Amino acid sequence: MIRIGVVEDDPRSMQHVLDHLRRYEAEHGESFEVRTYSDGRDITASYVPDFDIIFFDVEMEHVDGFTAAKHIREVDPEVVLVFITNMAQYAIRGYEVDALSYLLKPVPYFAFSQELNRSIERAQKRASDSIMLSVEGELLRADLSGILYFESIKHRMVAHALTRQYNFVSTMKEMEATLSHKHFFRSNNGYLVNLRHVTGVKASSCLLVGDRELQISRPRKKAFLDALTDYVGGRAG
Repeated sequence: MIRIGVVEDDPRSMQHVLDHLRRYEAEHGESFEVRTYSDGRDITASYVPDFDIIFFDVEMEHVDGFTAAKHIREVDPEVVLVFITNMAQYAIRGYEVDALSYLLKPVPYFAFSQELNRSIERAQKRASDSIMLSVEGELLRADLSGILYFESIKHRMVAHALTRQYNFVSTMKEMEATLSHKHFFRSNNGYLVNLRHVTGVKASSCLLVGDRELQISRPRKKAFLDALTDYVGGRAG
């Protein structure tokens, strides 16, 4: 199931996009979960990073598409963004929020389907693996992209996700080995940080989405910065 958001204030343009999505589903055997918003403020009001792709109109009454996209990028570095506009000069601004591209209104189906192909491919590449956690005697599947960091507390671990916490029995050593190729890196003895959610680094701490701040120990700082640089460089490439 591919989760798609459509942010558009014009009802006819909204319906145009929805018709294209339904046609694409029928022709490609895909299944979309689509949520619609009539203004940028509606999607940003209580945004949770659970979309794969968002189509944005640019000019809207209260919060325009670029402003809304910037807000979303602060908490969701992975979602694929595509702008739909009748003003070609807006396209360059898409780079400010790592947008995949833009489409000009009225969008013909062929151009839309080609762009949706690209969007799905990028979303699938960015989609992280999940992990099975034993939480209170039950096995739960947690999406690694939504976990900010793992915290070690005695012989238990806490996975701090964007919307909840998972408490389970494990050790930092075990989790570090499990996540060795999943873009997680230890900032100190107690934290295993998801590099995709790091928004900055201070003298002795790293900043995460949601105004979280975690300590970086002095012995680990160089290796942490190297890992972060490699991750950012890999994404850019």
